[in-house]
Amino acid sequence: MAEKTMQEVQEEIVEEFTVFDDWLDKYNYLIELSKSLPVIEEKYKTPEHLIEGCQSKVWLKADMEDGRIVFTADSDAIITKGIIALLVRVMSGRSPEEIINTDLDFINTIGLNENLSPARSNGLVSMIKQMKLYALAFQAKSKQK
Repeated sequence: MAEKTMQEVQEEIVEEFTVFDDWLDKYNYLIELSKSLPVIEEKYKTPEHLIEGCQSKVWLKADMEDGRIVFTADSDAIITKGIIALLVRVMSGRSPEEIINTDLDFINTIGLNENLSPARSNGLVSMIKQMKLYALAFQAKSKQK
């Protein structure tokens, strides 16, 4: 079976969230999702892996494996950990070009943006920005070869 596109993974997430009627249930689901996060090794929980702009601590590491970026992450806040788990699910295992060129429309579709506190919303933007910056860096590096 062919690998799912980023768009297909986003559609899956939207479908999963439509099951829940209220945001309390969606937050609980985010907490559940946080358990599926490929966790960053302790040795990478360093300032250079910390995402700026997040109220809670979020560490993100990106590695290039066979032309695809693999993300691992962790957070000290459970909801934030669920949010980064969603982003990793969509973006990990993708080429830099896919990450750079795909809009993450699932965030608005599931209503995540308007149901986060301003601080968490800023954190979400910072997480996406950092993941796209990694993609740009890997893309530039591969073009130098």
